[in-house]
Amino acid sequence: MKFLKLIAILLLITATRTFAQNGESAIVGKWESDKKDVRLEIFKQGDKYFGKYLWGNQIVEADGITSKKDVKNPDAKLRSRELIGIISLTDLKWDGDEYTGGRIYNAPSGDYYSCKAWVKEGKMYLRGYMGVSLLGKTATFHRHN
Repeated sequence: MKFLKLIAILLLITATRTFAQNGESAIVGKWESDKKDVRLEIFKQGDKYFGKYLWGNQIVEADGITSKKDVKNPDAKLRSRELIGIISLTDLKWDGDEYTGGRIYNAPSGDYYSCKAWVKEGKMYLRGYMGVSLLGKTATFHRHN
């Protein structure tokens, strides 16, 4: 009898973890691009998802640690801020299948793009585009501790 209870508990834990990884909250956490050139942390605020830069080879100085300044920002008042820690991904909203309606700031260029994201088989896919999604680029990310 104890063995059956243990099996039931293990099945419940597995099912809960699977749902958490594949449901609405699957995007929350720390991610690194498969190219290993940028790290983001995605978090939920209200009913929307946001992301901040944790590190990136184009947003740090040659020492690999010191944050560069946001010198290409279209808003002159923000050009003196450090890039590490800024919110670069805003307003993603879960639609039942994917996260849509977002905006992403590409600090190295100073450009803003529309974006959407989805999580599939433990990977996050983040697509930035101008106008229509068909005319964009997708970056693939894996979990990062």
